[in-house]
Amino acid sequence: MMILNLTKKLRRKSRRDDKYSLPTRDDPALDDYKLIDTQEQEEVVRSLEMSHAKQSFLWRSVFAAILFCFVAFLIFSIFQQASSPWELRFHGYFMEEVQSWIVISADCVAVFACMMAITGLLNDSKSHRQWIWYSFYIGVPLAIFWLHYMLRMPKFRWDILWLPFGPLSGAGICLYVDSLFAESLEDKTLNAPHCLLCLPHPLLSFSLARSRARCQLGIVGGIY
Repeated sequence: MMILNLTKKLRRKSRRDDKYSLPTRDDPALDDYKLIDTQEQEEVVRSLEMSHAKQSFLWRSVFAAILFCFVAFLIFSIFQQASSPWELRFHGYFMEEVQSWIVISADCVAVFACMMAITGLLNDSKSHRQWIWYSFYIGVPLAIFWLHYMLRMPKFRWDILWLPFGPLSGAGICLYVDSLFAESLEDKTLNAPHCLLCLPHPLLSFSLARSRARCQLGIVGGIY
């Protein structure tokens, strides 16, 4: 009786081990699996790059539009300061500290810095990130200029904190978005051939669709 019980336990254990064991070369379940050749791997990588390019252009355009709205506001403030000096409240704070033409010049520099960041964000050239860095470098002395006169006020005005940090923050966000998409493209391109190397051909199209979905979800999650 004990021998029969021991035999049953060994059979159950053998079935469990077979369930979780790795397949061998002679396994009939692997007959449909074939290696993907180099051309198919290139098509996979190319499809991921196209999907990434569409998502990249979409989100870059969104952030560029937001920054362009800030540029439009700065241009409005420049014309307002030139036609009716010190009428705007955030400019009126500096009426006793700075001359009107200096305020107009500072706003023009802010517009120039933001336009450089937008150009770098939407440009596809290899040197596009340099434009964003130039915008960041211009934003640093501009922030020091505004903070210098803000600290000289009798009361520090928190409501105009966007004056020194607006262009600087815009350049920093553009740098973050650009680096995020660059890293995402590199990860997806390098991992795609390894993930799809031994997939069966009937499952190739499904895996491509799933990879595209993961790529899109990874980009959106990284931005937010």
